[in-house]
Amino acid sequence: MSIPINQVIAFCTVARTGSFAEAAIQLHLSQPALSIAIKNLEEALGGKLLARTTRSVTLTPEGKAFYPVVRRLLADWEQSLQDVRNHFALRRGKLEIAAIPTYTTNLLPQILGDFHRQYPDINVTVHDVIAESVVDMVREGRCELGVTFDPGDAPDLNFQPQFKDRFIAILPPKHPLLARKQLRWPDLLAYPHISLQRPAGSRALIEQALAKKGMALTPAFESHQLVSIGRMVCEGLGLSVVPSTSRAQMEEMGLQCRAVSSPIITHQLGIITRRQQVLSVAAQAMETLIRASTS
Repeated sequence: MSIPINQVIAFCTVARTGSFAEAAIQLHLSQPALSIAIKNLEEALGGKLLARTTRSVTLTPEGKAFYPVVRRLLADWEQSLQDVRNHFALRRGKLEIAAIPTYTTNLLPQILGDFHRQYPDINVTVHDVIAESVVDMVREGRCELGVTFDPGDAPDLNFQPQFKDRFIAILPPKHPLLARKQLRWPDLLAYPHISLQRPAGSRALIEQALAKKGMALTPAFESHQLVSIGRMVCEGLGLSVVPSTSRAQMEEMGLQCRAVSSPIITHQLGIITRRQQVLSVAAQAMETLIRASTS
């Protein structure tokens, strides 16, 4: 038989004050209502917890054994309520998000800084993974939020587009192609190409776009990391393209960034969440900051 928490609180208050009258005042109850609560509790447990006379209230032996137990239970209950209040008030909690490397390296740090200044007690874990893994981590419930490319036909996911990112060429300083006013894909492919390894979504996107124009991508070098690709270009091993979100990172290496056309290749970047999931308050706050950063 389940016992209502108000009956336990009533017993604990009477035991602590030693008075039905004082307990009734503290609980904002009438004395008859308080007496009924205690009577129902005792009937549910099978015996007397309080010995009541006209002048005093004392604990029976069973009541003495029960009292410290309910005090601990009520303390745990109140702590649990406070923990939930803290989570809703963003004074406590943990948030896990996943995002593609170009986003975590170039755009996310400022958003995390804003989030931490507003909610310093929320612990945030960022999973810096490839686009396919972002989708998997959100789909499996390991992360509440993901920032990645449009996952396409994914009925179990919500995708909120944030901005369209264009691929740009990266070249070492003084490269001959820098003298051209316009840079086209056939110009780039005349030189050794450095590409992301499969199954990177951007690799497939580029290959498909070039195939429509009758061109094929045959990399001389491949890597899983854009930073490594940038270093290879710095060493003169070839040319490459990267999302425009990586421009600052590439320029820090001393590389030159140029728009490239014929074809212009873009991809949609946005927030993914599970369709049936209600986001935590912390995740909602992070989502708001991400959306504001691109508005």
